[in-house]
Amino acid sequence: MTSGTLHEAPPAQAPAPAAPPRRRQRALLPASARLRRLCLELVKFGVVGGSGVAVNFVVFNLLLHGLASGPMTATVLASVVAMGTNYLGFRFFAYRDRDTRTKRQIALFFAFSGIGVAMESLLFYAAYHGAAMNGPLGSNVAKALSILLASAFRFLVYRTWVFQHRGHTRSA
Repeated sequence: MTSGTLHEAPPAQAPAPAAPPRRRQRALLPASARLRRLCLELVKFGVVGGSGVAVNFVVFNLLLHGLASGPMTATVLASVVAMGTNYLGFRFFAYRDRDTRTKRQIALFFAFSGIGVAMESLLFYAAYHGAAMNGPLGSNVAKALSILLASAFRFLVYRTWVFQHRGHTRSA
């Protein structure tokens, strides 16, 4: 063999270190960065939630005071319509950096949202009938309180189980 036909193998290079899992990266962030990230997440949740609340109130008042629907029918239908608009806002704005849409994610969103609608409806029922908050102003205050309390539940379950960080799975 001649020296022109022999080639030296390139020196072996160590493979590039794998990027740490997302969960570990979050743990490595300083507390101030994690707090800032949580605050941003709360703001985005609030923007989407606020638009959902607006949809909820518009539909609720249209049904209850405009079309004379029953109070429970109005609150449940308004909550369901807002749930649909909220999914779009959460998926494409508030949690767009999270895992992509899956059948599991959609199922969890609507399952937890259904629980949220049930909570909201029970709270509304208690205020509307139990606390006699049944006039035009009272019904809206009852609706606002029920939305507020059910939203705390929604925030926790959406961020924990529905819109997870990429590569992070949690068993329910």
